[in-house]
Order: sequence, then structure tokens, then C-alpha cells
Amino acid sequence: MGEFWPVPDVLAYLAGRWRVTRSVRDLASGAEGEFTGGTLFEAREGGGLLHRESGTFVWQGVARPAERTLRFLPGPDGTADVRFADGRPFHDLDLTSGRYVADHPCAADLYRGEFAALDADHWRTVWRVRGPAKDLVLRTEYARET
Repeated sequence: MGEFWPVPDVLAYLAGRWRVTRSVRDLASGAEGEFTGGTLFEAREGGGLLHRESGTFVWQGVARPAERTLRFLPGPDGTADVRFADGRPFHDLDLTSGRYVADHPCAADLYRGEFAALDADHWRTVWRVRGPAKDLVLRTEYARET
């Protein structure tokens, strides 16, 4: 089997609970942080999934609670249209080949995310953020809770 695991229906694949670990590196300052927690992808009324992530983010030795919510709406042919909690567009997601790259411009910064399905129970994202305000790498590992 290759490095990536093809996913014919991204919403069916993501549904359920996942353990999450995320490393954050500020390439400009050298500062590093880590998020640990969990995420739940649950069916939302009207279709798609509601993604709720919560846990603890440690940055420069200071731990604080962290959470985010995203909407994963059905896209064509097993893909997803990912949106922020308030409905603003974030990016598309197509894991039919097991790997996908998405861009999200945010003011003058560009977020480029690489998504990879590794097997039925593991996937990852790597976001590279570049621009005048940010120079970051965020690497997130997901493991399905059984």
C-alpha cells in the first residue's frame, strides 16, 4: 500500500471521535507550542458534519484551554466544503487520492494546508502559514478513538 489511503467519502471517513495532537512552530521567533485534545465530527441538521475540537494549548510554557468549531458540508463526489463556524468559506477537502492541498488567504497571509489520510484510523494536516503577520508551521495528527 502507498503512503496515502484513498477516501471515497470524506464525511463518512471523518465521522466520529478523534484524539488530536498539534505542534505549532513560529519560524520567525523559534517559539514552539503544542495542542492536545480531541475532536468530534458529528452529523449536523441539514447534512454534513459539525467539527468541534477542544483541549489544551501550551505556548511558551503557558497552558490554556482552546477550542474551535468548523462546518464540513457535503461537496461533489465524496468531497467536503469546509467552513468556519459562522459560515464563511475556509477550504475544500478532497481525499479521494488520500492527499489534498488547499489554500486559504487570510488578509495578507496565506494558509496552505496539506491533508493526508494514512489509513482507516489515522490522518494528518500540515498548515504552512506565510505572510507579513505570520511564519508558522502547524502539524496535526489525528487518531480515531475506538
